[in-house]
This record gives sequence, C-alpha cells and structure tokens, in this order.
Amino acid sequence: MKKIITILALLVSTGSFAQVTGAKLQAAGLTCSMCSKAVYQALRKVSFVETVKSNIQESSYSLTFKKDAVVDFDELSKAVVDAGFSVAKLQVTANFNNVAVGNDKHVELDGKSLHFLNVPEQSLNGEKTIILIDRQFTSSKEHKKYSGFTTMKCFESGKMENGEKVYHVTI
Repeated sequence: MKKIITILALLVSTGSFAQVTGAKLQAAGLTCSMCSKAVYQALRKVSFVETVKSNIQESSYSLTFKKDAVVDFDELSKAVVDAGFSVAKLQVTANFNNVAVGNDKHVELDGKSLHFLNVPEQSLNGEKTIILIDRQFTSSKEHKKYSGFTTMKCFESGKMENGEKVYHVTI
C-alpha cells in the first residue's frame, strides 16, 4: 500500500509542474539601456528561467521557463526589485485543462492558489494568459481597480484563511 501511495505522489508531483510555460514581464523605473540590461541579467539568473528576450521600447521581457521547473512568481518580482526596479505588469502563460473559473473563484495551478477577479464564468482550455494583479506585480492604481470585485480578505493580505499564499489574477 505504501508503494502505491508513493508512486501516485510521484506521478502527481512530476506532472503538475508543466502547466506554467512562460511570462511577459514589464518593468517600471527603467530610464536607459543600462537599466534594461540590469533587469535582463537579473532575470537570466533566476533558476527556473530558460530564456529571456528583452524589448527596450516597452521595458518588457518575454520569459520561457525550464521544462518541469517550479515557477515562483515572487522570485521573478524579487529579481527585478533586487536590480533596483519594480514590476509594472506580469502576464503568465499557462496550459489549462477544463478549469472552471469566474469572479471570486479560487483554483489551483502548479501547486499555487489563484483567485480570479473580474472574470465571467467560463472553462479554460489550452494555452491562456493570465495577469497577476497583486501589489508586487502591478501598479497601485491597477491593484485598487480590482478591489471592487471581491470582499474576500485574501485580496489585501495575499493569504487565505489557512495561511496559504494566494495570487490574484484576471484574464
């Protein structure tokens, strides 16, 4: 019985990391090409990042992630902040398999809790882009705009009642 449970746990854990495939990150506070290069180099050092392509005009970076790597959104933000800048927008591309979403619904993606806001009831299938709207991933103005779509305390605290981290997203 122990062997069966162990095998099932391994199958679930190895398959769950393949859902998040890439991201587009826009940095704020960049004033020159040296600033852009600092963010570029910081993102390249993140362990789960496979490639980084920069767009200097948009102050944005297209990221692809290593296959089966655990993607940590907070680590991406930390890399940008440690380079001396902030994240203005983080869009994440992920593969969904018949995931029901809607306003104020929580779902799990790659072991992360996502709280969808301002999203009509729908089922997500295939590759979709979601936008993180927590404070460390967007402007204060944008974050505040979404506060009217929920009364749940997790929106301000970033934690669910059980203490688990939750990411607030929209489509």
